[in-house]
Amino acid sequence: MAGFIGEYEARLDAKGRFLLPSGFRKQMPETVAPFVLNRGFEKCLSLYTEESWGPLFEKLSQLNDFDPKVRQFKRYFLNGATQVELDTAGRILLPKNLMEYAGLEKDIVLVSAIDKIEIWDKEKYQEFFDNFSPESFSDLAHVVMAGKNSQE
Repeated sequence: MAGFIGEYEARLDAKGRFLLPSGFRKQMPETVAPFVLNRGFEKCLSLYTEESWGPLFEKLSQLNDFDPKVRQFKRYFLNGATQVELDTAGRILLPKNLMEYAGLEKDIVLVSAIDKIEIWDKEKYQEFFDNFSPESFSDLAHVVMAGKNSQE
């Protein structure tokens, strides 16, 4: 799988379930193993396929546990990581602790993050973009895509 593209809105029901948008379902292999749901780096959740989680988990398992920063990173990064599955209706149930972490209540946005899908509270996601100007995006693109040592 090359990765995900797209941005979709969804709603959580009273039990904390949402329907995985068909746009993302179409991008997945026919047989989808359980997903891994995890805290994102910002106040969002990251939904990984087993295919994308496996290499990441392998890389984490090879880090040096004698390094205190590695242990700290592993604890924080893996805190709350949970396997979730699509039910027969195509829904995913979010654990309460992860919903609380991301501040998810009702309206959510699911967005591509290449090898994973980020799940955001709709209002927080909109705030993220409202506070980011086109000029700031251009500057960030220059730094990220051109590299720190590029010539102006």
